[in-house]
Amino acid sequence: MGKVQLRNKLELLPKENVIKLIMEIYDNCKEARPYLDHYVEPNSIDDCERFKQTIRKEFFPVRGVSEKPSFAACRKAISDFKKMKPDPYFLADLMLYYIENGCEYTMTYGDMWEQYYVTLEGNFKKAMEHISKYKLLPLFYTRIEQMLNATDCGWGFHDTLWQTYLEHKNNYYNMT
Repeated sequence: MGKVQLRNKLELLPKENVIKLIMEIYDNCKEARPYLDHYVEPNSIDDCERFKQTIRKEFFPVRGVSEKPSFAACRKAISDFKKMKPDPYFLADLMLYYIENGCEYTMTYGDMWEQYYVTLEGNFKKAMEHISKYKLLPLFYTRIEQMLNATDCGWGFHDTLWQTYLEHKNNYYNMT
């Protein structure tokens, strides 16, 4: 069944049945619950904090050490939060939080493998694109520069992050 067929079917249902269906989805599909909660009562602050905890646990679990953080789990957290259509500020906050944790992890445990750095660089670029798109740089530049100044590791990692940041910063200030 496609979206068109589903829409046609839902439009034929009485309102009470649509409400009943949504309640069943809420009860039986744990993945839908956060989205529906956010839809009914949007709270980007609390939702962002919840997803930050997911990311933090990947890099720094409560017990033990994460030998290889799951970038897929971090990307999923960001993707799931983005699907809720949060305020762009909070999505930028979460995207930067991911990079900050990755930088903190490598500064804590030493140099990582090449793909580790390549993945963080790519995600930092996405974060900077989002920040630029929504003109949020003045709200984040101090935080970004503090992160970059505290990160001096990897083979070219530090330089690549700075280059990405400076390109977006120059574009931002040339446009204003």
